[in-house]
Amino acid sequence: MATITITLSQDQHTKLKELAERFQISPEDMARASLEELLSDPDEVFQNAANHVLHKNAELYQRLA
Repeated sequence: MATITITLSQDQHTKLKELAERFQISPEDMARASLEELLSDPDEVFQNAANHVLHKNAELYQRLA
């Protein structure tokens, strides 16, 4: 197993701690779970984000066409 150290802003750290508290897990486990999800299927994550942006801006795209 490898270890990675990351630097978070104070705001990011606070948000991570708050989210972890909601799930009653440590901030480290919250970060690990989020990263594992991203790494397990990054194409699906990207596709979901792209679909969201396209849907959100559909009317604008129609007007620009």
